[in-house]
Amino acid sequence: MNAIVTPKPSAGLLQETTSGDQRRPTREEAEEAVRVLLRWAGDDPSREGLIETPKRVVRAYEDLFAGYADDPAVYLSRKFEDVAGYDEMVVVRDIGFASHCEHHMIPFMGRVDIGYYPKGGVLGLSKLARVVDAFARRLQTQETMTEQIAQAIETHLQPSGVAVMVEAEHLCMSMRGVRKQGASTMTTSFKGRFRDATEQARFINLVRTPR
Repeated sequence: MNAIVTPKPSAGLLQETTSGDQRRPTREEAEEAVRVLLRWAGDDPSREGLIETPKRVVRAYEDLFAGYADDPAVYLSRKFEDVAGYDEMVVVRDIGFASHCEHHMIPFMGRVDIGYYPKGGVLGLSKLARVVDAFARRLQTQETMTEQIAQAIETHLQPSGVAVMVEAEHLCMSMRGVRKQGASTMTTSFKGRFRDATEQARFINLVRTPR
């Protein structure tokens, strides 16, 4: 599946202002919202096991959604040019991630494989994993995340081609609704040289080759 998605503007944290609906809630308001949800679920937020839960949830959200304050361009801003003119495919595969779907705020988890043809230099390998994390730690769909990763690499690294493949299991499908455990969803985005079917096949063969 080649996901063609019109990406949303880069999402940032709401500012601490009093201007209409754009005011970012305070920590206390966020904790109270958790208490409301606990009561709505039928439990008592004042019982011993739940007293600290609102604080824990808010702290967890700071980590789980840290991508809103993370700029992927920072990780793609420096190339290493002293690579003896290397211009063949670079592949980083099996980049693990955990994200949350924007429809139910339930996790989906999986792996990302990225390939690109360098032009004028290569990227530090860990930077691709950081780009994945920057987009994964936000609310979105898998299709949007796939396209955002590919577009960020294409825009800031300017390679000859970019390939991104994402495979994930969505807990909103395995825990609720149809409850089909183990079902996975795969999305791809191919740009530049990778729009050619031969290049796509070469990329897929490399990421599927047993270690």
